[in-house]
Amino acid sequence: MRPDAYIRYVDDHRSPPGGTRTAPGPHREGPGAAKTLLFAVPAVFLWLLDLVSSEPDGSWLPLVSGPLAVAVLLVRGGPGIEARAVVAALASGGLTLALALGGVPVGSWGLLESFALLALLTVTTRTARLPAGYVLCALLALAVAAAPVRTGFHSDAETFAFVLTVAAGGALALGGYLRSLDGRRALAVTSTQEEERRRIARDLHDFVAHHVTGIVVQAQAARAVRETSPEQLEPLLAGIEKAGTETLESMRRLVHVLRAEPGATTRPADLLTELAALVAAHGDAATLEVSARVRAAALAPEVETSVHRVVQEALTNVTRHAPGADDVRVRVSTDAGRLRVEVSNGPSPQGRARDRTPPGGRGGLGLIGLRERVEALGGDLDAGPLPDGGWRLRVTLPAR
Repeated sequence: MRPDAYIRYVDDHRSPPGGTRTAPGPHREGPGAAKTLLFAVPAVFLWLLDLVSSEPDGSWLPLVSGPLAVAVLLVRGGPGIEARAVVAALASGGLTLALALGGVPVGSWGLLESFALLALLTVTTRTARLPAGYVLCALLALAVAAAPVRTGFHSDAETFAFVLTVAAGGALALGGYLRSLDGRRALAVTSTQEEERRRIARDLHDFVAHHVTGIVVQAQAARAVRETSPEQLEPLLAGIEKAGTETLESMRRLVHVLRAEPGATTRPADLLTELAALVAAHGDAATLEVSARVRAAALAPEVETSVHRVVQEALTNVTRHAPGADDVRVRVSTDAGRLRVEVSNGPSPQGRARDRTPPGGRGGLGLIGLRERVEALGGDLDAGPLPDGGWRLRVTLPAR
């Protein structure tokens, strides 16, 4: 069967089955609730231990210092991590020093406070700017290790101080590991962006070369007919003007991409045929719907290339992240000068867990490349999971 037999042409304003359109934007599920629960359960447990331990002398300090340390850790939209680390380290260390010098031991040094400071130490190690981060981490680690002295100078305090020193070392190691992961990912993102920038620059160079060749040919023809058929000059000059305008537009996009951030591959010979071939290669579960307006539209070469790239990457990611998924649909339509491309798939037979992997390719970098390409052309990209466990990628681009 010929690939273009897979194309199903539809009206631009056709509603999906049921007569209603899907709400704009994907259904997203964030990990915030799970993270909050993961932190809240041990925090409440440690605060209760502080409460029980403070009963003999009725000390209220750990019952207050713990929640305050948690507040410093979790505050949003306020001071940066460096300022919070300074406040926490100085407050905790100052309290320890005051109790030790005053000779007033307490029943509990503050288990919740130590827990919050260890978490803050991990975050500081991961995100603080260097070299100030080294000093901040040292202050926090010292504050954590010294806290047991609040209960008095005895063997148990020394033991707990040693345990907390080891815990601080673990927090430093974890934060350093996460920092290295962040650094590697940042390098990978930068590499992907540079690769996409080179690709799209190559494509646009080819488009400009095509337009310039047309200008040269038409200029030579105009010179040839200038004396013999002057009436043919007008259409030739109009063609030169049009090709020049298209060249300037391609150059404008090229400069924008090189200044900003990237994306690209080679332009398909015929967009609809190439899209049909991509869908056909995906199997019988995939369908392609192309509106009549898209067939009739004269798309900019850069837009055609981007559409091909979007569909290619999306179908590749369906295979990678949702193998065997049914109801794979590729829809291409246009409305009000904007080209809309949507690729969606049902849940994978292997379960929802695999579908949750960010289908950007290479750990999300393929999606980064697509977003850079689309935004470079003045479009936007939206991707995310569907309520049934599937995935949807939606892109809008200027048609010209």
